[in-house]
Amino acid sequence: MEDAGVAVSDPVIRQRYIEERNKRRRPEGVAQFINLSEIKSLPDDPWVDHAALNAKTPALNDGDEVKFLVLGAGFGGLVIAAHLVEAGFSPADIRLVDDAGGFGGTWYWNRYPGLMCDVESYIYMPLLEETGYMPRFKYSYGTELQEHAERIAAKWELSDKALFRTQCHDAEWDDTAKRWILQVTEYRGPAEPKREIRLRAQYVFMASGALNAPHIPRLPGFEDFRGQHFHTSRWDYGITGGSEADWTLENLKDKTVGIIGTGATAIQVIPQLANWAKQLVVFQRTPSSVDVRNQRPTDPDEWTNKIASTKGWQRTRSDNFNSYLVNTPIGEDLVNDSWCRMSAYCGLIGLPGIVSPDKIPEHIAKLHAYDLERAERIRARTSEVVKDPETAEKLKHWYPAWCKRPTFHDDYLPAFNQPNVTLVDTDGKGVEMLTSNAVVANGTSYPVDVLILSTGFGIGKKGTGSPAAHAGVKIVGRDGLSMDDKWKQDGASTLHGVSSNSFPNLFFLGPSQIGITANFTFTLSLLASHIAAVVAEAERQVDRSDRLTIEVTKDAEDAWGENIMMRAGAFAGLSGCTPSYINREGATDNVVEMQKKIKDARGAPWGEGILSFVEVLRAWRAEGGLQGFQIKTK
Repeated sequence: MEDAGVAVSDPVIRQRYIEERNKRRRPEGVAQFINLSEIKSLPDDPWVDHAALNAKTPALNDGDEVKFLVLGAGFGGLVIAAHLVEAGFSPADIRLVDDAGGFGGTWYWNRYPGLMCDVESYIYMPLLEETGYMPRFKYSYGTELQEHAERIAAKWELSDKALFRTQCHDAEWDDTAKRWILQVTEYRGPAEPKREIRLRAQYVFMASGALNAPHIPRLPGFEDFRGQHFHTSRWDYGITGGSEADWTLENLKDKTVGIIGTGATAIQVIPQLANWAKQLVVFQRTPSSVDVRNQRPTDPDEWTNKIASTKGWQRTRSDNFNSYLVNTPIGEDLVNDSWCRMSAYCGLIGLPGIVSPDKIPEHIAKLHAYDLERAERIRARTSEVVKDPETAEKLKHWYPAWCKRPTFHDDYLPAFNQPNVTLVDTDGKGVEMLTSNAVVANGTSYPVDVLILSTGFGIGKKGTGSPAAHAGVKIVGRDGLSMDDKWKQDGASTLHGVSSNSFPNLFFLGPSQIGITANFTFTLSLLASHIAAVVAEAERQVDRSDRLTIEVTKDAEDAWGENIMMRAGAFAGLSGCTPSYINREGATDNVVEMQKKIKDARGAPWGEGILSFVEVLRAWRAEGGLQGFQIKTK
């Protein structure tokens, strides 16, 4: 890490961080939220075209057997499938299953006005070099990102290989047949019966996504609210007017709109609502840190002559971006945005070197010192942009960069200068309740015609945090071992975060024990290529592969877990963070039992940062022999 120079960790500011965090702590932790699927008044999928899908020949039928079954058809599932094809396997042997009505994952579900990626599209959109596509903007909008998912599916001949509207419930390993037996349900719309489908697969790949469970607070009176309402991940253009491609929200011109939440989604939505609603009331529990985005169209000349001018450019640019995030910059800052000037973000994603227990206080102090200039600059910017001093103060964040997803926007703060926009800051308490026509906060009732829930996502489903719990699938491996039971007893148990002992031919994209970065799709692509290489090499080693099994050894996953725990000190700064999905709404701070702390440390990311993780995987593959995997054909 670079020296923090003259910056110091300001004890007054750190005390303010503690005070603000304590206002927001709740003993119930994640239990203060309920999954969106539990709310019957909200649609499951507003985008699906049941008639069109029902008219197609199904990609899977009851009793089918496939070689490769991918659970998920967002970018994670697509890059797994694409890398399998690049490794020499046939698209005809691949099938994908997803509960959405089409490709795209988060970009299928989220179609709200203002939607765009918060990481530069040139490194965020996977397989750009392979598809030859030039993004239209530095930060692509949602429609373009969904189009890119479909582009990937088309190029790798996957467009007809997916069964949509389908949820996998159970996956059980049959050791005699050397196959996974899966039970899935296809929902075919209200006019047709569901299809219960039993499948057999030699290999199963789990790609359920990082933020796949929309949730809302447990609000008293929710069932009594009679106004129009929806969650941002299920935007209702029938209520607002406009469309995902046309953000003309003309139906709101005579409406009072309330929006609960000021996180990464609301940052993008609120400026659009402010432009159209008669009145907009924003209910805030915790302010976001909002830095400059500087959105701009892609310059075709710059794209051709500089950005995409050399072979391997996307990986080079991604590595360059990652190097700035872990404070070991490689050459010129190619991405050159606000992410790249956030030295303290390594408190969430790791940094070179091992932070030993005796060095933790020094490490945390250094992180705060790194963050001081950035945080003060953002708070000063808020005062400069927002004209009303009282509103500006309420919009200032009081937590370090690694505690919540940072945000970047050019129009969010100016929206609060509009006369039709009111900020209701709840001082960390959140909204109290709903009545038939109003939101109650700070003891005051705010009547609204339309209520928008921008209340975010949980990290997977409730449970052990295993890949099975994350995807909402019951997974039973060798000798009847449940993956949830294994995680409950031992904590995260993987090799490289992609596979686990007792679960042959099952691979997943974390979420534990992997290297992470601000650019989610980089990690997805990295792990997908790693998994494809493992499978291809294992199949190359044997004469016949129809009974081939690839399984992590117990010794290998134990050694990997020890390596993860050895580096977990890098994340000591997360203790004491303001509640968010990163720390399970503050619940991780409540852990006092040493055995539980050890389990949690075992499930941490790779503490030396994403560049180190990349090198570990590269060196492992260069060594050859698939060390840590047992390859069998009997």
